[in-house]
Amino acid sequence: MLNLVSFPSDGPGTSLLIVHGLFGSARNWNAIARNLSAGRPVYAVDQRNHGESPWFDSQSYTDMARDLVEIIEAIGGPVDVLGHSMGGKAAMVLALTRPDLIRRLVVGDIAPVAYAHDNTQHISAMKALNLNGITTRSEANKRLEPLVPDAGLRAFFLQSLDLKAEGGARWRLNLDVLARDMPQIIGWPGVSGQFPGATLFLTGALSHYMQPEYRAPIKAMFPKARFAKLPEAGHWLHADQPRAFEETVRVFLDA
Repeated sequence: MLNLVSFPSDGPGTSLLIVHGLFGSARNWNAIARNLSAGRPVYAVDQRNHGESPWFDSQSYTDMARDLVEIIEAIGGPVDVLGHSMGGKAAMVLALTRPDLIRRLVVGDIAPVAYAHDNTQHISAMKALNLNGITTRSEANKRLEPLVPDAGLRAFFLQSLDLKAEGGARWRLNLDVLARDMPQIIGWPGVSGQFPGATLFLTGALSHYMQPEYRAPIKAMFPKARFAKLPEAGHWLHADQPRAFEETVRVFLDA
């Protein structure tokens, strides 16, 4: 089973499962998960080929959804699910194929459509980083800067660098499989069906991931979909506006 981080609670709310996006991990969500656990038990998962979870020879949404089925059956469902970006697509596939396992669904800044952008340049940068002799994150950041000029992206990527690995620093990301399966990750599988439960599509006002023309396919698959935007937030809306993100999610789950 995938690596799961638990945030216990005495709150009466339905358990919440948080599913991170591409290049992320459960640890990226520690602060938000801890805050949301004031009202409900919260779990954050490392998706396959990320974080402390095992590496597999696939990053398809069918497989990611099956992973989540195993997690929910282990912790006891139905649960609420919050998925961001790639994690949002995995959560949507889960909701469409196993709606019995989800009470309420929050999708963070992603739609059930195929996108044209590509993230292989980031994989190339991480693979090109010379890891020899790196013992500190500051040294890794310095070496990565010529390859990834954006300081925020560097900080995000470097959270997945294991500096204490046996034999020297290594990525906690299966970069080869992620690169090979990038067309699937930015795409959308041909999933049929509807999710009858309440669904919140929460986006960043500065992000381009949610366009007006995406609302029709969303409503076809998620007829109870609601939409909300966080001002001054981009694609990583939970990092740009964490307190506003938490409050919006909390209000939706408690409604």
